[in-house]
Amino acid sequence: MPRDLTKTLTYLCLHLTVGFSVAYVMTGSLALAGGIALVEPCINAVAFWFHERAWKKHDAASAKAGVLARTALCAA
Repeated sequence: MPRDLTKTLTYLCLHLTVGFSVAYVMTGSLALAGGIALVEPCINAVAFWFHERAWKKHDAASAKAGVLARTALCAA
């Protein structure tokens, strides 16, 4: 399983647990806490996955820029 997906799924489990616990303490309702705990963290997990992908692209672009800069300095 790709590392990004593994991280996303473990983060989702953590977030579901925290979300349910907080919602239950605040509402006292298992049904309401369950609904809140499922909707918000699931959306957050998808956002987190895209966030990780964006950072990977950023890191790759930064590394490429560094190689190009070193190549230009060596050629000068």
